[in-house]
Amino acid sequence: MEGRAFLGAFPTGTELSINATQINRRLPEGGTGAVVALDPKTGEKKWEFAMTDITDAGILTTASDLLFSGGREGFFYALDARTGALLWKAPVGGIVQAAPMSYAIAGRQYVAITAGNSLYGYALKQ
Repeated sequence: MEGRAFLGAFPTGTELSINATQINRRLPEGGTGAVVALDPKTGEKKWEFAMTDITDAGILTTASDLLFSGGREGFFYALDARTGALLWKAPVGGIVQAAPMSYAIAGRQYVAITAGNSLYGYALKQ
């Protein structure tokens, strides 16, 4: 809907509260989320990137060891896929529930994500 405001706060989630004043609204004490890297051979946790809320977003990794994802708090971010260090994040004005995608035009790589009702595209450094 055109002109619809994004108010931030704690985004609406998929669980219903039994408190009538908080119907379908997540609170911080309801849990947190994380992106976790596991060793596929041993199952050992290599690193964890803590988030302020649970996430429904997908994850994209690139050959250059970048990991892209987002969350319900309204940010899209890039992590170092080897260490989990936050390299960059951008506010996108809505919940990130999709998987990022990457594409190239004329040899330049881009990454895109949908958040709320918007599509964002970012060029990667060459």
